[in-house]
Amino acid sequence: MGTLPYLLLVVLSSLSLVPRAAAYSEYSCNGTTGNFTAASAFGANLARLVAALPANASSSPSLFASAAVGAAPDTAYGLALCRGDVTDAGVCSACLADAFGRLRRLCGADRDATFYADLCTARYSGGDFLARPDDNSPVINALDVNGSTYYGWDARNATSRTLFLSLVGTLFGEMAMYAAYNSSAARMFASAAMYVNPQLPTVYGFVQCTPDLSRAQCWDCFQVLQDQNRRWYDGREGGRILGVRCSFRYEAYHFFGGMPEVRIGLKGDPSSPAAETEIHEKKRKLQLEAQSRNSSTTEDALKLWRIEESSSEFTLYDFAELAAATGGFSDENLLGRGGFGPVYKGKLPDGAEIAVKRLAAHSGQGLEEFKNEIQLIAKLQHTNLVRLVGCCVQEEEKLLVYEYMPNRSLNCFIFDQQRGPLLDWEKRRRIIEGVAQGLLYLHKHSRVRIIHRDLKASNILLDKDLNPKISDFGMARIFGSNMTEANTNRVVGTYGYMAPEYASEGIFSVKSDVYSFGVLLLEIVSGKRNTGHHNYGDFVNLLGYAWQLWRDGRVFELIDPTLGERGDVATIVRCVKVALLCVQESATDRPTMADVTAMLATAGDAASAGPLPDPKRPPHFSLRVATTSGSDDDCGSRTRFTTSCSTNDLTITSIHEGR
Repeated sequence: MGTLPYLLLVVLSSLSLVPRAAAYSEYSCNGTTGNFTAASAFGANLARLVAALPANASSSPSLFASAAVGAAPDTAYGLALCRGDVTDAGVCSACLADAFGRLRRLCGADRDATFYADLCTARYSGGDFLARPDDNSPVINALDVNGSTYYGWDARNATSRTLFLSLVGTLFGEMAMYAAYNSSAARMFASAAMYVNPQLPTVYGFVQCTPDLSRAQCWDCFQVLQDQNRRWYDGREGGRILGVRCSFRYEAYHFFGGMPEVRIGLKGDPSSPAAETEIHEKKRKLQLEAQSRNSSTTEDALKLWRIEESSSEFTLYDFAELAAATGGFSDENLLGRGGFGPVYKGKLPDGAEIAVKRLAAHSGQGLEEFKNEIQLIAKLQHTNLVRLVGCCVQEEEKLLVYEYMPNRSLNCFIFDQQRGPLLDWEKRRRIIEGVAQGLLYLHKHSRVRIIHRDLKASNILLDKDLNPKISDFGMARIFGSNMTEANTNRVVGTYGYMAPEYASEGIFSVKSDVYSFGVLLLEIVSGKRNTGHHNYGDFVNLLGYAWQLWRDGRVFELIDPTLGERGDVATIVRCVKVALLCVQESATDRPTMADVTAMLATAGDAASAGPLPDPKRPPHFSLRVATTSGSDDDCGSRTRFTTSCSTNDLTITSIHEGR
């Protein structure tokens, strides 16, 4: 989308001529694709199109509709969308009917026309723009109607202008992330409010994509808009970037309906009670002072403070708060024991349920995991990533606080004879696709590229609806935009999920995560662990066994028998082939997660999906890894062990088996 054509229109009017509350609209007429007459075939098709779209959109849950009317070369293509905060179907229909009507009058015989109103967007064309989801044209950039710099600021004060541009960029980034990856797929929009300090009024923003875009396409569309924002809105009081596929607006007043989905830096918002704000700030200052004295360095505490101040959803807790929430870290609230310490269920005074990971005392390796997880996951937002809600650093105590996942982890289901049948194929398919989307976000769509390095069944947590959330980012690493792989002398992870180049040479990349995903996919399909005391014939792991069955045309034998006849066998077989492509020995042969998500998207229609390449043999491992006794029962026991491999005598520190 980086080369999108766009029409630039800068609107600079006097505030006295255009009041703030006036109805806003922009339009674009394009005659380069040809002209038409009302009596022509295209004219007749267009009349039918614009008559139908307002009703179709307003009756849809997404308040969106697109259509093509007539046969080529006289087909009329159209799109109609109402703003995400519109809840009245009648308002939506009226806005779209007015927009299309005005286009017919304003653009006359032009075959391509677009209208942007405050509450809706309408476009029709003789060209099939619907087939090009990356085409956001015509893009219109409009400054706030008074065209002034931010009121109350000195226009010559470059620092203030730069600061304001940065704040608007932050606002846009948070909204874009929410709309693309956290909002309802039916609406794909986000509204936000950002409060900085009493000298700067709250800034409000709104972004939206057409709901026919995928989440990745929506995110890509926003990235192009962000580049436009940097170019045109330096210090401006408000602005809009209007596109057919995605749009952005910000103002110094509350212009959208309802409360904002995203709230940024609102701890000192004057709309909150002053006394509550003062108490909150005093409490945080006392915590900062205490944690600065008691943590290993003041710098670490300051980093935590900055994370909390930059995120309205991240909290620094007192140790006493978390002790009370977990019943004094009682055994009754123990969820499991991880390699770096136990995890407890807790309940805060407001009723919110949390999971608290208590770092084992004097654990140097655990301390590194603790710092790494805070620096990475506190800034990530995706529906398939577990949310880190806060932490505590007090004397020797270091604790991480997560959202609570009532169904614990995936390994509690797929490896359990009683609970395994609860995951029918549809639920497993949804888990597979969710994990794939989460990994794709880490590799491609997050602010920084992240390699997880410890993807496994016990690190996939399940919420109350059995939706998957990737967890445990303590071993994750950030990759620069120009990096393709990295090397480490400290290989960490779980042996059965490690890519061969990582286990033997310490080389890791996005392809090592892809390998781990392939192992996980085979485990979900088969209900069997990759390693351990299992009979795989001549093979020591599930990978070789699956590959042999696929080569012999007996993949059906791999499928978890608890699925019975409830699974779509053709789809499951295709998923096995995708998994085998992921676990090929050479990293260059493995697909990317973008490829994987595309292959999985077509797995639901295996009969008509395109053919997949044949996988090459997975790597051969000569080491069996024993499971921890009883880990299947409580899904909380994890044994930390060190083992030497025959290759290069490399020591692998592994966190093995389940949450």
